[in-house]
Amino acid sequence: MKRMLSLLCMGVAVPAASAQDNARTLRDVEYAVVDGISLKLDLYLPATPRPPTLIVWVHGGAWRSGSKDRVGIVDILQRGFAIASVNYRLTPVAPFPANVHDIKAAIRFLRAHAERFGFREEPMVIAGASAGGHLAALVGVTNGHAALEGTVGDYTDRSSDIAAIVSFYGASNLTTILQQSTPHGLGVRVPALQLLLGGSPEELPAKAELASPVFHADASDPPLLLIHGDQDHQMPINQSHELHGVYKRLGRTVRFEVIYGGGHGGAPFFDRERLDLVHGFLRQHLE
Repeated sequence: MKRMLSLLCMGVAVPAASAQDNARTLRDVEYAVVDGISLKLDLYLPATPRPPTLIVWVHGGAWRSGSKDRVGIVDILQRGFAIASVNYRLTPVAPFPANVHDIKAAIRFLRAHAERFGFREEPMVIAGASAGGHLAALVGVTNGHAALEGTVGDYTDRSSDIAAIVSFYGASNLTTILQQSTPHGLGVRVPALQLLLGGSPEELPAKAELASPVFHADASDPPLLLIHGDQDHQMPINQSHELHGVYKRLGRTVRFEVIYGGGHGGAPFFDRERLDLVHGFLRQHLE
């Protein structure tokens, strides 16, 4: 009861437990305010006897749309993980690196309030799909990066370090993505990158590199799981191949799961087999 009252005092809605996943959901938890914008996240907490490991989920939407309501991995609650699905400033509101600053601020907030909400402070995982996969990978391989850490939120003394990354069909190299894209992909990526970077990758090569996980990967990076469809006409599978190759050259832990016949998202990426894969990968490398 005391904990319930504490959450309500924070302005957090506390619905009844879901019969489907036997978990509590705390919606619209404010983790920071920036330029008058309230940044919020949703927490999905499984019914487990011990504090669970938290996965920070980053939604997709070409960096310019989407919301925390879209949580492709929600069924992983049944495997004992907690999830924090994060809203961040979209590119029509603020270009890169605002999105990365926001996500890192959310991680710091979550780490500061781990005991209050009932999940483990360490280790912490980040995962995302499409543009969210790109942002998850970028956040994961830039632990402590000064230009990408930002000063959003009230917990800048806390770490935003990540212990493992799961990228579902995400970008990894914004300097090559357009050359790899299909005509359909170009129709999506060209305007999306203009909003993200404030211009094309060719016009802003330094910014495109700053926004590309492949240019940040090093020998200290956390384990990485890549999942991509070989028929993805929107996000080239070569983007995952590039990050996979960099990790292999560095001798870092990486697994690349190709979904043959898979396009850009959909049920095959979040079915029981794939969530079992994610669960097994995380259990192996976090313990």
